[in-house]
Amino acid sequence: MISFLMVWSTISIAQKKKNRAIKEKTNTINSYPFSDPKNEGNWILNKEISDEFEGTEIDTTKWFVEGQNGDYYIWKGRAPSQFAPHNVIVEDGILKLRTQWEPDYPFAQESYADGSNNDTYGVFEGEPLPITTAGVVGKKRFLNGYMEVKSKQGNAAITGAFWAIGYEQELDVYELMGNPKIDGSIKANSYLATAHDWSPPAVRPTKVFNHVENLPFRTADDFHVYGAEWGKDFLKLFIDGKMVHHFTQDQVGTDWVLNNPMEIWLDSEIFKWLGLPHKEELPVDFEIDYMRVWQKPISNLLAPAFYGFEGPILFEENPRPLKMVPEDSEPNDYQKFWSIDEASSQYLSIVHGDYNSGVNSLKFTGYGKNDSLAINTVKLVSPKGALKIPAGELKVSMKIWLDQGRVADKIHVTLTNPTINLVFSDLKKLPRREWVTIETTVNRNMASKADDQMILEIKKEDLPATKAAKFFIDDIEIKK
Repeated sequence: MISFLMVWSTISIAQKKKNRAIKEKTNTINSYPFSDPKNEGNWILNKEISDEFEGTEIDTTKWFVEGQNGDYYIWKGRAPSQFAPHNVIVEDGILKLRTQWEPDYPFAQESYADGSNNDTYGVFEGEPLPITTAGVVGKKRFLNGYMEVKSKQGNAAITGAFWAIGYEQELDVYELMGNPKIDGSIKANSYLATAHDWSPPAVRPTKVFNHVENLPFRTADDFHVYGAEWGKDFLKLFIDGKMVHHFTQDQVGTDWVLNNPMEIWLDSEIFKWLGLPHKEELPVDFEIDYMRVWQKPISNLLAPAFYGFEGPILFEENPRPLKMVPEDSEPNDYQKFWSIDEASSQYLSIVHGDYNSGVNSLKFTGYGKNDSLAINTVKLVSPKGALKIPAGELKVSMKIWLDQGRVADKIHVTLTNPTINLVFSDLKKLPRREWVTIETTVNRNMASKADDQMILEIKKEDLPATKAAKFFIDDIEIKK
């Protein structure tokens, strides 16, 4: 009887400890960034993206698992290793991305080109190297915020990476390696963060900026908290609540690429230039206790990146093409772009380097003393469904930069379904060669229909007969 009671008591205590740990972990769901425990930044947790990794399997409503059902997004991993879905494990409130030696795994009979490297899956320099890894990708993108993980690396020459990609951009919040075999850019006690520009032509080197931080610990020895605050024109990097570096757009100018919504990646890869993991080291796990994203509420009802001319508008309710890469500029069911017909393209273009924010704006080129507008209306059209605006009183605004000289006196904006026609007039009275805000208020009795869109027009009747000066439009907003 005593023996039974002792066993029962031991089990009971262990279960209570486990339950208490689960409860404590659950209570952290509404916590704040590790660097801002009092939430002085007024952050709100984005629960659609964040994950505490409870339960017994990955939440596939939030995550795409590389290799699941034979599907891979963008790539199959960094050869010679390959992503394998069975290496994505959730247990004890931890996401474990496993790397293991699997001689019987059916590796893809193809190679993966990475810069000057062209390696085959499961093979290294003609000899078998049957190493599988794992990767998961967030299904929903976000624009600006504070992203954070608590994680520990596997103690082998294998990376653990917390990164994100969006249109023409990549942010590696960190690439860490538990036990590299070659001295290089990542050590067992160092941290590497990088941003890449994937705008076409996406030819290496694509690195825009990076930061190496020497750490007072080995990344494979224990869990640590890594975060990044991604603002409209800055990036702050944090380790265990301490800011270790701060990048700004002013420092990199038009090379600033972090302008569009991004999706989170968590994965492990072989970096052969830092050595190969040994069979005896495997299996190892890249462990993630949680991944959280906080954001701040915005009053703008439009997608800021699209209506700021930075990139496509996303239709995330549609499946993402599995072969789509950041530099893809072709419209598809997932991403769509502004359209400019051939006649209008003589006068309108989305340009790089002249902007109120981001790096792009819409340019009206103007024309000289012996020219006039060759068409009655110059037009820019958003995709159908690009507007999702509620009913009520709306304030519509945009930033405009006017060159010296005679300019268009009006800009016409139409919200198509239900139809509302707006006119921004008296532009010629505005200051020149500086960004100014123009706005108007309208009352819309019904919310946007499914095919609602925006049309922006410049009409010949509102332009001088000759010598029309150029101007730029940026950051169109609609607020309640």
